[in-house]
Amino acid sequence: MASLLFTAFAFVISFLIFLVTRKSTCKKLNLPPGPPGQPLVGNLFQVARCGKPFFQYVRELIPEYGPILTLKMGTRTMIIISSAELAREALIEKGQIFASRPRENPTRTIFSCNKFSVNAALYGPLWRSLRRNMVQNMLSAARLREFRRAREVAMEKLIERLTAEAAANGGLVWVLKNARFAVFCILLAMCFGIEMDEETIEKVDQMMKTVLIVLDPRLDDYLPLLSPFFSKQRKRVQEVRKRQIETLVPLIEKRRDAIQNPGSDRTAASFSYLDTLFDLKIEGRKSSPTNSELVTLCSEFLNGGTDTTATAIEWAVARMIENPAIQTRLYDEIKSTVGVKRVDEKDVEKMPYLNAVVKELLRKHPPTYFSLTHAVTEQAKLGGYDIPTDTNVEFFLPGISDDPKVWSEPEKFDPDRFFAGREEADITGVTGVKMMPFGIGRRICPGLGMATVHVNLMLARMVQEFEWAGYPDSGKVDLSEKLEFTVVMKNSLRAKIKARA
Repeated sequence: MASLLFTAFAFVISFLIFLVTRKSTCKKLNLPPGPPGQPLVGNLFQVARCGKPFFQYVRELIPEYGPILTLKMGTRTMIIISSAELAREALIEKGQIFASRPRENPTRTIFSCNKFSVNAALYGPLWRSLRRNMVQNMLSAARLREFRRAREVAMEKLIERLTAEAAANGGLVWVLKNARFAVFCILLAMCFGIEMDEETIEKVDQMMKTVLIVLDPRLDDYLPLLSPFFSKQRKRVQEVRKRQIETLVPLIEKRRDAIQNPGSDRTAASFSYLDTLFDLKIEGRKSSPTNSELVTLCSEFLNGGTDTTATAIEWAVARMIENPAIQTRLYDEIKSTVGVKRVDEKDVEKMPYLNAVVKELLRKHPPTYFSLTHAVTEQAKLGGYDIPTDTNVEFFLPGISDDPKVWSEPEKFDPDRFFAGREEADITGVTGVKMMPFGIGRRICPGLGMATVHVNLMLARMVQEFEWAGYPDSGKVDLSEKLEFTVVMKNSLRAKIKARA
């Protein structure tokens, strides 16, 4: 009964929204097709009540409505694209028009410091300044090489943690948790350039996980007039943001002090991402970033590279357990390339089968179902349909990487498609679009190079040090998936490891 009353009330509120926000248009827009919705609220309640994850709901719409479709979600319109051809048309051929971001919901506005981040910024001077700084001053190949020692330290910590956990649990280890900790250690070192004990690392990690949880969308994001019913959740958001600032500002100030007083902290690194931000010049603005803005930029750097990399490692281990021949070939390649010494990041460049495994991993298990949401800078056409401004333009990645018109046997996890040269794909989208795990075009993920280095290196070290088997040891792995911040295994993977002789 309460549910019916709430639904009825939502309809009334939605009608008021419609009366307040409707605009007279002399020409009806030719939007892409989509499922018929309810008056005023569109498809919002259909999605909420379907009992399926959103990605599954979308996947089932594509055969009926085609590679470009529309969902009306309360006050928001969502246009979903699931074909390589349309992705290329939008993000490469019309890249400048499709390079912006839609308005944020109130929660994301708070954590993005009103879109003061590389990913959230509108297409314009702020975005150019932030992205140029990140790419040129932090994520260039030369800069990444400077953090080689941080990666070596993190790899040793990873091997030690796995060894200790296996010794205490009959050889069993949790894959995602350990991979996540290792990559988080690397990114903390790169971001702050100061030494942290394990307790501090865990504290920061827990805080970042809490941030990701409160960023989950709520009903009032789509029906803003319902926001009075979510006051408790809004208060929680403010508390988490306050905690985020209180956790990170001392680390920021510690690094600032180390720079201003050279030699005062003997453990401080010679360079960090923060160093590039303290006095960053932004087009059209006189002041440098505030502490709150620095918290947002540091959090973006940490969040952007942690879960995506750790998730890829979990899927890689699952696929090796499912198909032991992949693991055997990887280990043989490592042995023939480096012998008995520890594999390092220079070695992985000489391992074509490892690179093929990682590429197939990114095709079959992209970090997310949807790339970060795009918006047009002006009303545009795509596939013959109108794309209005302030519309959420979403790219459904499995629609491209699982397309049988693009790939042979797309449902099969087969690194040999790349190793044997049967098929090829440019993950940047420059020479063609067949997969886009990092997005493509102007808003392509600036951390693409860093992410591939981390995944290749972690996977190589884990295979070199341990033989990986399933638990229970049946050879079968549940490959069901779910969406958290990234696409993770529905049942977190616990594997059995044995140290290599």
